[in-house]
Amino acid sequence: MTEKGVYMTEINDKVQNERKKVVLSGIQPTGTITLGNYVGAVSNWGKMQDDYDSLFFIADLHALTVRREPAELRQMCMSFFAQLLACGIDPEKSVLYFQSHVPAHSELAWILNCNTYVGEASRMTQFKDKSAKHADNINMGLMDYPVLMAADILLFRSDLVPVGIDQKQHLELARDIAIRFNNRYGDTFVVPEGYIPKTGAKVCSLQDPTAKMSKSDPDPNGWVSVIEDESSIMKKFKRAVTDSGNEIVAREDKPGITNLLVIYSVMTGKTVEEAEREFAGCGYGTFKTAVGEAVAAKFKPIREEYARYLADKAYIAEVAKAGAEKAARIAARTLAKVKRKVGLVSFDK
Repeated sequence: MTEKGVYMTEINDKVQNERKKVVLSGIQPTGTITLGNYVGAVSNWGKMQDDYDSLFFIADLHALTVRREPAELRQMCMSFFAQLLACGIDPEKSVLYFQSHVPAHSELAWILNCNTYVGEASRMTQFKDKSAKHADNINMGLMDYPVLMAADILLFRSDLVPVGIDQKQHLELARDIAIRFNNRYGDTFVVPEGYIPKTGAKVCSLQDPTAKMSKSDPDPNGWVSVIEDESSIMKKFKRAVTDSGNEIVAREDKPGITNLLVIYSVMTGKTVEEAEREFAGCGYGTFKTAVGEAVAAKFKPIREEYARYLADKAYIAEVAKAGAEKAARIAARTLAKVKRKVGLVSFDK
């Protein structure tokens, strides 16, 4: 190798070692971002933007597994996009787009389908859960959901994937697919790692602290939205389920109080231990009011920003188009490599 060749190799190795890690995550447009979504995912996305190359998307293709009116789905997607902007996702720092605007997601999913076993897909816990909940609509999309998720992740050579506890199994499948593909076709995909925050990885229902907070909760008092008005937030926290006894401590036998302590910790930036000391000797009523006030204070500017963004649909379109173009350029490189590896014909140089 010439002296110039050695020098260029050293430069390329240095660039590769110094590159920022890639973080990718998507969120289904379920109508509103709940407190659980915010604590477990979205708030962490905002914090990661400065340290990672970040890509975030509205998972509108995943949303098709549930039947919705077309006009309703479009409205929910636009609302979610505005909510993400209001929650601090900065288009200057991150790539923000709609999943369906980047066809490479679906194209890679088909190729990965051909490298995924039926047994793997059918074992996914969420497939079983959702099939039970939607017995009248057990479609192939429900089973194939994790493979599309794997395509989402692997397409961008993602190093880290912020996931909730309930999504860990899907991430493991993505890792298995990546390893299998790399073993068969040579180094192609980055094998991703999960990123689960130590605090607030799972926020539970205010009415059933043993269950995850979800907008699908039949009791509307169980969840809070980031764009909910202050009076509604306060009512829900005052009605929040607590535990027997009167100690305000995080403990396995006190799921209600533990859940509220986690929420308070994330909303205020204090540790759970600091919160325990702050409310030592206080009654449950005082504590629940304080948690509600902390949530309302945190969400007030988000609600105001959301209204501003949603009123400017031209700006949303501009950001979404720019984000999709950036994502498509990145995705094209991976997809071209995958096609070449599996033997598909290409006339591009």
